[in-house]
Amino acid sequence: MGQLSMATRKELTAAVSERYRASTRAEKARILDEFVVITGFHRKHAMRLLRCHEREPTGRRARPRVYDEAERNALILLWEASDRVCGKRLKALLPILVEAMERHGHFNLALEVRGKLLAMSAATIDRTLGPIREGLGRSRRRPAAHALRRSIPIRTSADWDDPAPGFVEADLVAHCGPSARGSFIQTLVLTDIATGWTECAPLLVREQTLLSSVLTELRKQLPFALLGLDTDNDTVFMNETLKAYCDAANIVFTRCRPYRKNDQAFVEQKNGAVVRRMVGYRRFEGLEAATLLAKLYRSARLFVNFFQPSFKLISKQRDGARVRKTYSPPATPHQRLVADARTSDAVRCRLQEIYAGLDPVLLLRDIRALQERLAALADTPPAMRSDGLPQPIDLFLASLRTAWKDGATRPTDRPIVKAKRGRRRPDPLVKATADLRNWFEAEPWRTGSELLSRLQVEYPGAYPDKLLRTLQRRLKVWRSEQADALLFGTLKKELPLQQITRPH
Repeated sequence: MGQLSMATRKELTAAVSERYRASTRAEKARILDEFVVITGFHRKHAMRLLRCHEREPTGRRARPRVYDEAERNALILLWEASDRVCGKRLKALLPILVEAMERHGHFNLALEVRGKLLAMSAATIDRTLGPIREGLGRSRRRPAAHALRRSIPIRTSADWDDPAPGFVEADLVAHCGPSARGSFIQTLVLTDIATGWTECAPLLVREQTLLSSVLTELRKQLPFALLGLDTDNDTVFMNETLKAYCDAANIVFTRCRPYRKNDQAFVEQKNGAVVRRMVGYRRFEGLEAATLLAKLYRSARLFVNFFQPSFKLISKQRDGARVRKTYSPPATPHQRLVADARTSDAVRCRLQEIYAGLDPVLLLRDIRALQERLAALADTPPAMRSDGLPQPIDLFLASLRTAWKDGATRPTDRPIVKAKRGRRRPDPLVKATADLRNWFEAEPWRTGSELLSRLQVEYPGAYPDKLLRTLQRRLKVWRSEQADALLFGTLKKELPLQQITRPH
């Protein structure tokens, strides 16, 4: 038997105590044995509870009033004069404020009232001013975030038995690049548990009302009704707006455990296999990037759901440290949805019509063109961007035959272009660079220490010993340039162009 809550123990004590006090010695022993087993109390403690338990009084005992109407009116006046500060701050301010107001003749408190006011605690001040504050028409406080979160039930990965199509997991993928500062686009990902059907849409900003609007548009694209929504504990999901949206649409709203990503294994897998594979890890921000992402996801949803088979975990057994997993044969989300007995005939017919009109090569060509535009948007200045128009279908199909020779063909998989970092402090040798270069060209065998010593003789006190490493790096660059000029500069003058560019 699990451990009882304290409220349950109190109710059980109240129910048993009256019968315990009216029983004989033998009956008390039997009742006490059962009570100890159920509650887990120590036997002596259980005896005291059952012997001394009395019903709680229905009302609180009245306490003598300490502060009268005079103290209350004076406190309200002082609170207003303090610009309505909180009780703890007003408690510290009262001696100063009372003395200042009396000094300027604003009021004259009786000694008894003054003493009570200065002795009033911060909690009593807040309690006295409570009805006044409530009547000021202030906006109601929103329920605490943890209270709202507790109202949403938790669902783990083990709780998905065999749900019907329509129960989805949702997550956000951030396109912030290497830095999470500022505003950037995020992708809302929905993944159906039963079939693996995946829908994506960009969010220009993290905002709960915008998320609800995007979710409405995604529901129109789903081939089944949205029955359940399972999210993580992100505040963009854990809010009254989305909860009210799900309640109005009869959508079962659940959440995973905090910091347990395995509870959302289905959508987490699609975050990498679909979103990151399609979009990469660049930073995207602004309306233009959001428009391109929306176009990309329109083609990607058809390509992924109709032409991308995936495995599905059927069972998992743990044998010590070894976990044995059993997967179903790979199938596309479209195939799983059609094969599901809970799918209606109308949905099957509509899916077959869509599938019959799809060209996977044409979809892939559009995806590649949009990926190229996204990569260019993130990496190149606006003046250097190309139009990014898709290739003719015959040329694109021909390029697929040899695409494997180029390695990664997705433009979003290209290395992210990083601007070269410039000098972060002034050049300490800028005034002596011309002299150093002349000395080096006249005597290129001189070391950095020798050149620095000569520099210190020519410019006393201007160049300390700590600049030796800087001068050595400068010499390394000059020697590399000199070696390149000696080797390739001479060859270029003596040999024809064909002999330089073509190895024999």
